[in-house]
Amino acid sequence: MTAPLTGSGVVDRERETELLEAALASGANVVLEGPPGTGKTTLLRRVAAARATSFALVEGNAELTPARLVGHFDPALVLARGYQPEVFVDGPLVTAMREGGLLYVEELNRVPEETLNTLLAVMSEREIVVPRLGLVRAAPGFGVVAAMNPYDAVGTARVSSAVYDRTCRIAMGYQSAQAESRIVALRAPVPSDAWRDRAVALVRATRSHQELRVGASVRGAIDLAGITHQLALARGVPEDDWQAGLDAALVALSGRIRVDESSTRRPEEIIEELYAAVFGPPPGAEESDSGEA
Repeated sequence: MTAPLTGSGVVDRERETELLEAALASGANVVLEGPPGTGKTTLLRRVAAARATSFALVEGNAELTPARLVGHFDPALVLARGYQPEVFVDGPLVTAMREGGLLYVEELNRVPEETLNTLLAVMSEREIVVPRLGLVRAAPGFGVVAAMNPYDAVGTARVSSAVYDRTCRIAMGYQSAQAESRIVALRAPVPSDAWRDRAVALVRATRSHQELRVGASVRGAIDLAGITHQLALARGVPEDDWQAGLDAALVALSGRIRVDESSTRRPEEIIEELYAAVFGPPPGAEESDSGEA
């Protein structure tokens, strides 16, 4: 029996942890579906550690061929000794199968169809036939977990119904504001709790802005805090300095958001607008406005 992960450092993911542990214990394959920065990889690493099993991670992209996933015969040794089992170099899939570990495939919808087809028999039968090597059966405990961002259409492909039929799905949305504040507190220096909460509020505001089709994850708030801290040190200003925070926000968030095609504004303009809405206008701006009036 594996130990529960509640309180293990996976913030605000008790339900998803329980569901994933139950699915893997039943022998199911799982797809973790959600936007970036929602803790999919962190969750799985914790589950793997609690199960005391190995963890093989592969990143889904167009270069993930079946040979890279399964393994290959070492060419030099083949010339010297022929196609012997001992000269086969296990790929992450075969490694996980032999060790009874977890194979984690990131960005499932970026994996080429040919490579996905290699996984089908493994997910169904827990075995694979490798040319010149023979049949490899998975040891007890082996499982396939994949992750994908359903909102990313660039460079992705439609996952076939055959893959979905062999997996269970756990949806992972963004965590609560309180949970994201806790994550930032654990990962980055912040001048105060109030400043940290505003940084999280700024990042969360990018997800609902009408001119943005993609907002930032909690990673944006972590980078915002870290960059603000370093800028304040370099400039010799307080860590909650308004301008340092704005400059950090532009660096940390402008590349993470995606402006809708219907908008005529640049990412920096929208970040500046949101920053002023959350952190207030620049110091002295209100006095200047009242003086002009």
